[in-house]
Amino acid sequence: MRLGLSSWACAWSIGVPGQEPSHKLDAVGLIAFASDLGLDLVQMADNLPVADYAEVRRAAIRRGMSIELGTRGIGAEHLRTQLDLCRLLDSRILRVVIDTREHQPSPDEVVESIKPMLPDLKAAGVTLGIENHDRFSTRTFADIVSRIGDASVGICLDTVNSFGSLEGPEVVVKTLAPMTVNLHVKDFVVLRASHLMGFEITGTPAGEGRLDIPWLLDAIQSTGRNPSAIIEHWPAPEATIEETAAKERLWCERSVENMRKLIPAGLGNASSTSPA
Repeated sequence: MRLGLSSWACAWSIGVPGQEPSHKLDAVGLIAFASDLGLDLVQMADNLPVADYAEVRRAAIRRGMSIELGTRGIGAEHLRTQLDLCRLLDSRILRVVIDTREHQPSPDEVVESIKPMLPDLKAAGVTLGIENHDRFSTRTFADIVSRIGDASVGICLDTVNSFGSLEGPEVVVKTLAPMTVNLHVKDFVVLRASHLMGFEITGTPAGEGRLDIPWLLDAIQSTGRNPSAIIEHWPAPEATIEETAAKERLWCERSVENMRKLIPAGLGNASSTSPA
């Protein structure tokens, strides 16, 4: 496997609606930050505005960095635009969250939207990874991929999102590992609420929470899959956005340090969706 960093690991540093740090992290900055952490792969997702993709590509080449692209929405023209960007950035993965604020398609709509895109995906040499989010069960996501029925489309497996559908990592991995083309390593803890009536699921640096990461990696690779492993985070905010961004950067450092014990540098030379 190849270890990488997602723009969603740096969401507060990039800026969220209503809260932006004084020095926002941009795409070129994300590449530099990941490189300084000893990584050679970033996933630039839908939370990262990019003004000049050619500049980003040049920055990646200078740093010896590979890029995976992430987006939101499955409209045909939107996906074709994203595939053009994949070509420009030499991204072999396009991770997609199917829902947008304006459109939450049914499973049938997802299949009907993506199937006609198969020739475009093949022409671009790109694999589409549909991320498991909380609106559908993992069984529904697996069914969508099975109905599409092509190696150009698989699952971007997120280890925490499906809690929203009352499914923990064991169910997620068992159901989705055989079709995983991209992995989001997102660690978590489950804490009793301060008033004692209920629980909170919140994030931790990778390797410091409840997620059994050695088991996760073994379970996926045992299916013959060898996806990139992309670090993401759910850090709770601090008193100020600047303090939150600083915590987030520290989490990135700790996550990379912990994950390198499991995925040493140089272990994987390219993102892969095929057997190891």
